[in-house]
Amino acid sequence: MTVIDPDTQAGWVPEAEAEDDAEDMPLSMRLSIADTLTLGNATCGFMAVYFTTTGILIPHLTGSDESGMARHSAATAVILMLMAAVFDLFDGLVARKLRSSPMGAELDNLSDLISFGLAPAYFVLVYGMVADDAHQRVSALAAIVVLLAVVLRLARFSCVTMKDGMFQGMPSPFGALTVISIVLLELPFVPTLLAIIGVAWLMVSRVEYPKPRGVLAVAMLGWIVAAMGLLAAWAFDAPGGQLLLQTGCALQVVLGAVIPLFATARRVNTFRDNRREARAAQLP
Repeated sequence: MTVIDPDTQAGWVPEAEAEDDAEDMPLSMRLSIADTLTLGNATCGFMAVYFTTTGILIPHLTGSDESGMARHSAATAVILMLMAAVFDLFDGLVARKLRSSPMGAELDNLSDLISFGLAPAYFVLVYGMVADDAHQRVSALAAIVVLLAVVLRLARFSCVTMKDGMFQGMPSPFGALTVISIVLLELPFVPTLLAIIGVAWLMVSRVEYPKPRGVLAVAMLGWIVAAMGLLAAWAFDAPGGQLLLQTGCALQVVLGAVIPLFATARRVNTFRDNRREARAAQLP
């Protein structure tokens, strides 16, 4: 029951109704710091698509020969994806230290889909349109495979509970950067296509990857900063910039291939140890 003051005609709102009003607060009033970082992730992913379109695809379609502009735009697009990975790294750290809104997990998945699903898949699609030895329709199929792999991986992440400190399947930021590295290596079309599909498979696989925490998070951040430097050197045509970029991309691809091997070897060793313990327990 609402009590009305006859002089002011103002209503006294019970506590339950006041809580309902709080629930109806504008969305911007309920975003946490972690959520803001997550939205920065999504913004970077969208801008990566923008620079890929305006700096690479449109000049190619209009017959422009400005290779420097394409190089700058490609570097900018990849740097934006790297920045999205930084936002993705820090929003989790901030959420654990401070707090996140109830929609934080949903925002994170949607932002990851843009930055690490749509943006790299679109980069692969454009590569198939501008590269001399590429096949546009096959590249479009590879781009769809990358996008669907990220969609499935993020959906599984929301449904499957893993042991603390581990991911199941290659994390989408790591997978996106590996896909981009494969494209920037400028290998022949068939090896590039097979490597991209291999990364997509790793993202939906059951291979376990450690979460970037502590020393690993610092190492990841250092690697991202170094990658930005390599891209800047390549974009501004610095001496040895092309070689440095290819070296960095090759290292990213090697890491993407080696980590699953270590994870598989660890699972095999754990399985063998468990069998030995079981046999030892059965002995009289």
